[in-house]
Amino acid sequence: MIPSLPRPAWLRAGTTLYLALFLAFLFLPLLVVAVFGFNDAPYPAPPWHGFTLDWFIGNEAKGRTGLFGDSEILASIWTSFTVACWVTGLSVAVGTANAFLIERARFPGKAALSLLMLAPLVIPGVILGISILAFASRLAEFADDTFGLELEFLRPGLPLVVLGQFSYIVAISTLTISARLKRFDRTLEEAAYNLGASRAAVFRTITVPYLRPALIGSGAIAFLMSFENFNTTLMLVGADSPLTIMMYGRMREGATPVLNAVSLFLMVASALLAFTLMRGGSSQKPAPAA
Repeated sequence: MIPSLPRPAWLRAGTTLYLALFLAFLFLPLLVVAVFGFNDAPYPAPPWHGFTLDWFIGNEAKGRTGLFGDSEILASIWTSFTVACWVTGLSVAVGTANAFLIERARFPGKAALSLLMLAPLVIPGVILGISILAFASRLAEFADDTFGLELEFLRPGLPLVVLGQFSYIVAISTLTISARLKRFDRTLEEAAYNLGASRAAVFRTITVPYLRPALIGSGAIAFLMSFENFNTTLMLVGADSPLTIMMYGRMREGATPVLNAVSLFLMVASALLAFTLMRGGSSQKPAPAA
């Protein structure tokens, strides 16, 4: 249909209804969780009993421990933040190397290697976590039996959580950065070489500034995906529980509005982080060649 032509009334109404239902499906559960984080009741569900901030700041008189006074939840948030930082750094660094390997290098089996890099994206997170745990445990047992070495980083714990999340998030970073690198005009690099610039100078002043939006965007995606990951993390976690595992344990014990408060806090923090990083990446302009 030509966009300039008027649409029938039934089509306009159907489009509006579809958009309304789709947005309600996406955001209504989040809105309910956010609202009942302020409910003055010991359970995180209707009916409404009045407004309160107890589930954020606590209330000793009523025996309520708020989000900002719950040491276990705060520790789990810090654990998730630490893991996400490691996963983000590794994913962006290795994803950049993968992107150059795919887009710039020529070697036999390149197509097969490109497909293998994407394989973790189609493997269920639980299966991926179990596979990594089994493989790492066998390596640890072999090192212990053969050489008498106790490799703790191969046992369930944060190093293994980082490795498990990195194994599939790096594929997303690779795709994001490769898509940007594919559109790069290499004549800019060739012109800089002709003017006497070194490879390091060209990479620093031309290539990296051009890739900066993709680097920042892939970093934001990697951080958020790592922070909210559950399936793979559940299989690899040790004594220090990230936030998703902590919330799962709390839900099994009996949910309280503190979990609603945590969810609202994370929704706001994630939205601000994503908006800030995306805006920073889009506002950057490539620097001129030296």
